[in-house]
Amino acid sequence: MTEKISPRTLVEAFLPFDGEVDLSLIYDTANEIGIEDQPVRLTVRRLVAAGEITQRGRGRSGRLELTEAGRDRLSGDRAAVRLVFAQDAGAAPWDGLWRLLAISAPESRRVVRDAFRRDIVSLGAASCSTGLYVTPHDLIPLLSPDVSPYLVAAEAENLTVRGLDDPQEIVESLWPAQGIIDGYAPLAHALGAVSESITPLARRLRLADALEKALRDDPLIPTELRVGPWEPVHLRRRWLERWDQLNDSDGARPIFQGWLPE
Repeated sequence: MTEKISPRTLVEAFLPFDGEVDLSLIYDTANEIGIEDQPVRLTVRRLVAAGEITQRGRGRSGRLELTEAGRDRLSGDRAAVRLVFAQDAGAAPWDGLWRLLAISAPESRRVVRDAFRRDIVSLGAASCSTGLYVTPHDLIPLLSPDVSPYLVAAEAENLTVRGLDDPQEIVESLWPAQGIIDGYAPLAHALGAVSESITPLARRLRLADALEKALRDDPLIPTELRVGPWEPVHLRRRWLERWDQLNDSDGARPIFQGWLPE
């Protein structure tokens, strides 16, 4: 399995929430970990085209800064990371409520309807009936404001889905455990890899890349809704220990500021 770090992970590692970052720092770090300038340059162009960053100056003398849209996206990503570690620590237990969400938008607002369906699934909700989605999390604050006039929402303590009313059985039917566990293979590999030939910074970037891949398709279901020991919790705890160890040995270039709880 490859240990290549994605250029996007590298760029986002150095983007501060406020202020600018020198492109020279990003390019120098990329070269240090075996990434050439061109993939980094293409990643920066894509982020600029997506409206998530602005670039001032060119080449290594340039500087990058997050736009409001980019800050919003990274805020959502980082909130998810903080949530999952809070859940692992027992600091964010499930409140016992299921959230049911649907959208009632006319055909003329089909774009809003389609965006809602795409976004709600990417946030971890599951379809439990035609046009109806369920999640144990309050996702409404994370939805686009465009959805608000058409959103149908309810909360329930008791839920039956296709004859199942036990919360753990509902979770297994909607978010099967094995598929999520399989998605943690890159993280397990990164934790098991031992390479003294690369710097602590490069190791941290590889760990960050592996964690991002693992969380990408994880709906972050509260642990108490899973049956038995939940392997991703064990892997994330190992990840956090390794991250802290490497952070102590490479404090000169802070990366991913604000990702983890203080």
